[in-house]
Amino acid sequence: MTQRPPFPSHSPESAPSKTRRLPPRADLTGLSVEEVAARKQARDQRDAQIRGVASVTGMRQAIREASAVLPAVQAIPRIGPQKTAAFRERARAGLPFIMTGMASRWPLAAMDMEGLRQHFGALPVRARVGDYINTAFAPDRAMQDMTLVDYLEQALRDESGLPPYLGNLELRALNALCHWPGFFEKMGPPRFWIGPAGCITPLHCDYDDNVFAQLWGRKRVWLAPPHHDQYLYPKEANAILFGSPFDPDHPDLERFPLARQAALVCCEVQPGEMLYIPAGWYHQVSSLTFSLSSNRWARGRPLVLSGA
Repeated sequence: MTQRPPFPSHSPESAPSKTRRLPPRADLTGLSVEEVAARKQARDQRDAQIRGVASVTGMRQAIREASAVLPAVQAIPRIGPQKTAAFRERARAGLPFIMTGMASRWPLAAMDMEGLRQHFGALPVRARVGDYINTAFAPDRAMQDMTLVDYLEQALRDESGLPPYLGNLELRALNALCHWPGFFEKMGPPRFWIGPAGCITPLHCDYDDNVFAQLWGRKRVWLAPPHHDQYLYPKEANAILFGSPFDPDHPDLERFPLARQAALVCCEVQPGEMLYIPAGWYHQVSSLTFSLSSNRWARGRPLVLSGA
């Protein structure tokens, strides 16, 4: 009897001659101001409906108000693995925390670089290239389509400047090797983040609860509470996503003097750990080593508002 391989095969050798193409990026060029505004309004209404709130604007304000009465965070606590009920009870407090051992037994966590190349090298991916830090939340930032094996070869070969980054990709083949807990009643699809040391997701906030699993390598994460957005010069990318130009790793306090008042706290997420980032918390994520991470956003009313 033939023994089954431990992982599904997606190797370049076994892949079909034509790799499945990624969907085209959204193109807003040629739209009038009125058309762009109408699309935004429709998206805002859809976002509110998905999350079961009257309006996203009201939800954001409620999160800030809930955050303003929370105790100041001096360090991100580490706790052991959590069952769903215990997780939700703790998450309702509206504060971030790290859960150890939550992803250490996932099959994907046990795979090495050669296994990733062999089994998933033919996957189509879209890499962030060029200066994706200062254009992080722009709809027209530079991206390049390639296969995963091509990305790995490029990212590991080039050690000069900002490395290309695979960020926020829905890679279902990789997710087949993950075992997500059912922390939220509704969850968005898993997103994957792959890249060498030096890859950065700049400071921003998502107004959805977020669980972030570190599978390979280490990442540094800066966090700041929602109501401190007044010190972080936020700019709206969409109703759920706001970016900040402030860099906690290289603080320019002459350019951004209000950032002195932001209660920023730093933590390091290790392999197998899972970080809970409550809705509205600003965070910046940097790869300290080659990293493979994944996250899922809730698609419901934020837990900090569950008692409101």
